[in-house]
Amino acid sequence: MTQPRLAEQTAYGRMYARAVGETATVPSITTVLSRAAVDLGGWHGWLAAQAVLEDSRLPGALGSPSRMKTVARDAAGAAERYRDQAAERGDRVHNYCEQIALHAMGQPADPEQARAALRDCGEEAYAARFDEWWALYSPTPLAAEVTVWNHTVGYAGTLDLVAEIAGKVCLIDYKTKGTDRNGRVKALDPKVVTQLVAGLKAEEQLVDAESGTWEPWAYGQADLLLGVAVGPTEVVAQQAVPEVLAAHWHKFCALHRVWTHEATLATAGASLRPVPPPPAP
Repeated sequence: MTQPRLAEQTAYGRMYARAVGETATVPSITTVLSRAAVDLGGWHGWLAAQAVLEDSRLPGALGSPSRMKTVARDAAGAAERYRDQAAERGDRVHNYCEQIALHAMGQPADPEQARAALRDCGEEAYAARFDEWWALYSPTPLAAEVTVWNHTVGYAGTLDLVAEIAGKVCLIDYKTKGTDRNGRVKALDPKVVTQLVAGLKAEEQLVDAESGTWEPWAYGQADLLLGVAVGPTEVVAQQAVPEVLAAHWHKFCALHRVWTHEATLATAGASLRPVPPPPAP
């Protein structure tokens, strides 16, 4: 059965605790990864411009400064709305993938309910393509939504799936993706490799969240790290290239140091203070 979540959103990002009800003490893998700078200014601007052009109120607002301000104000939130909708869709797709794995493992699961949630949102194509991928790759799931912990560096996270495929133990991370103009699923971001490497380097895995019981991480020697792009037209799996794993691990550790210093500064008080002019001679 799926474990209760140990993660919570804090002022320092998403954090994990050792047991339900305990204080969260380490950042999530994704929180650490978020320390890498990403310039989304152009994308935000493009979404805002698209929102203005597609707003049905635009013709009637022309020539009226107050109405145009309303259209512009609503368009300014287009990126946030897109982000939230994508996150909700991602949660529905991930839940379906998890239910399929749990069902295959003989654990309590309800794939039909998860599929119905996608259908109600017009997203059943994601489930259909995932079913095709599952049949084609024939994974034998070993663990689904498994929470892991690394004491040495200080982080935790939840891996989508550990499965055996063609005799190889694979750590798998699903990414819900849209399609490009050619109808192909959009490419994975290379940072999925950094995320998977952090999972590989875990030291413990959760046994029971209520009691805070953990055991040694069983899959630190996994054969393959796979990013799986789940889209409405196809599902594409890509392997992390072994030769770059060390560099991705070093990058993750560096980003963790950035997070640590930012968290320290956030509790240190003001970093600047006014300086009065020197006394007159």
